[in-house]
Amino acid sequence: MNRKQNVLKAKKLTNFNKKNLYNWMNLTKKERYNLSKQDSVNYMDRRKLLLDEIRNEYKKISGKNSEGNIKKK
Repeated sequence: MNRKQNVLKAKKLTNFNKKNLYNWMNLTKKERYNLSKQDSVNYMDRRKLLLDEIRNEYKKISGKNSEGNIKKK
């Protein structure tokens, strides 16, 4: 059991590219699934943060524009 845990820990990789393609192929189906799921969650988190930043910038810009329009009248 201990040997099996060491093998699984040794297989854990965070980045995959052309250089370590064989390491990716040596992972089990479940490990590949978990890594792709984790990547998907990370992507969604980054996307949500970016959308929040865009919304905040839009609010700032539209607030400045509305203040400018009120002063002109």
